[in-house]
Amino acid sequence: MEDDDSADHEKIRGVGRLIVKNMTASLEVPTATTVRVVPVKLMDENRRLINEHMDVRALGKASYTHIIAFAMIRALAEMPRVQSSFRETESGLWRRIPKHVNFGLAIDIPGADGTRNLVVPKVPEAESMSFGEFYTAYQGIVARGRDGKLTAEDYANCTVTLTNPGGFGTTMSVPRLMAGQGLILAVGSIGVPPEVRGMSKGTLAANAIGPVMTITATYDHRVIQGAESGLLLRRVEELLDGGDEFYDQIFSDLRIPWSPARVASDASLSLGLGPGGTEQSKLDQRAKVWQLVNAYRSRGCRLADLDPLEYTPDPIASLDPATYGFTVWDLDRTFSSGDLSHEPTISLREILVQLRRAYCRRWTLEYMHVVSRSKKMWLRSQVENPANAAVIDQEDRLRILTSLSRAENFERFLHATYVGNKRFSLEGGDTMIPALAAILDRAAEGGVERVVIGMAHRGRLNVLANIMGKSRAQIFREFEGVLLPLSQEGSGDVKYHLGQRGTYETYRGKQVEVVLCANPSHLEAVDPVVCGMTRAYQDAIGDVDRTRVLAVQ
Repeated sequence: MEDDDSADHEKIRGVGRLIVKNMTASLEVPTATTVRVVPVKLMDENRRLINEHMDVRALGKASYTHIIAFAMIRALAEMPRVQSSFRETESGLWRRIPKHVNFGLAIDIPGADGTRNLVVPKVPEAESMSFGEFYTAYQGIVARGRDGKLTAEDYANCTVTLTNPGGFGTTMSVPRLMAGQGLILAVGSIGVPPEVRGMSKGTLAANAIGPVMTITATYDHRVIQGAESGLLLRRVEELLDGGDEFYDQIFSDLRIPWSPARVASDASLSLGLGPGGTEQSKLDQRAKVWQLVNAYRSRGCRLADLDPLEYTPDPIASLDPATYGFTVWDLDRTFSSGDLSHEPTISLREILVQLRRAYCRRWTLEYMHVVSRSKKMWLRSQVENPANAAVIDQEDRLRILTSLSRAENFERFLHATYVGNKRFSLEGGDTMIPALAAILDRAAEGGVERVVIGMAHRGRLNVLANIMGKSRAQIFREFEGVLLPLSQEGSGDVKYHLGQRGTYETYRGKQVEVVLCANPSHLEAVDPVVCGMTRAYQDAIGDVDRTRVLAVQ
């Protein structure tokens, strides 16, 4: 190579060398490209609902590519000939029609030296997968690609490839087709058309202008015709527009309790509900919004995910915005917020997000039957205020799981070892242990020095072992009746009457003294004792603000 002092030279090696050879070979493939601009307003709204649900369940996050790829796989399963490839052998020319959709994903992987390499591993037999299975397989391939753990098997027999130049802001792309492959699909950037990009969000919403994207299908013209390619892209658009219950199946697979957004024409302007509409029409629309809000407050609890064994949500019509005539085009339009927000107006989407988070999650609240208006409004302010929403990150989840596991293992050991003994088991109320731990953690962070606990017999041994720090060996000796050696019947249930003092250490390293009150069989007697002890402790240390000693009953 001729030297040139004005430029740096790098020798192409490894994956880069293979890419160069493949690109050179691709020049021999006669290709054509079909282009289609697809509206994606519906996909965008349903993706928000999917991610809202996945976030609460710690299932990750669905990208546009996950949904687009799944629609493409559905379309390819219906039209398998469109992924045919060309073969030339000594016996003649052949069209190879795959039996499965081995869906290749073009992944851009940064190298250790700062270079970037494009690899195309596949999801095998993707047409047989549900959305949840495809999502898991997709994420696994991306993770193994970034960790450098992909094998030759991950690349073999790829029948079609999806590349996503839109992730880098490209509007449209015509990628090269590799030798031996018949079809490659490319997705451009997602956004409103350039000619209206200068409009405000309010103007876009008022005029029902939504985002679009451009999809291209580059194919081997020797075995695939333009009509087939065009029909494939049309089918993808139909699915992304909710055809054949595409989103219903995704929602069902992920067990999302809400109805997906539906494709619909915007009727607000014709009904006089948009800008310039009559006062009466605007009042009617506002009334429908508050009917929807009241429905969530009254019946949103019926969609809460409370069954640990099987979650089978039953969508309720009164909780579906479509029941009141709202469409996807209304989600960005603003309405009077009432007591939902400090802002005078918020969008319909924000209203729905706030109500679903308040009433349709892993816990819920019924309070509309409460007669006292002041109590009802206080409950509402607590549950609907976004500032009160508990954020449980991965570290918190692992800590809760650890606490539950210790509680359950303790109960299993007692059940297997001391058969027939009174145990007053915690089973069925296992969450009391992480709940108590959370109370003590927050109390310690708030400056509490001592916590006085009063409780019934059920679960008492578990609290002693996992909260108070009482020796498990001591608990087991009590089961064996050694505390009352002169008694012919052993210790009986005396161990459930005993009190205990201990020190609880929070996950942040702080310590708080914990006192568990002794408790006779008359359970109602313990609560006033706890209150008296708490007040006495406060007076003894001069806690006039009543903030350093906490009673938990």
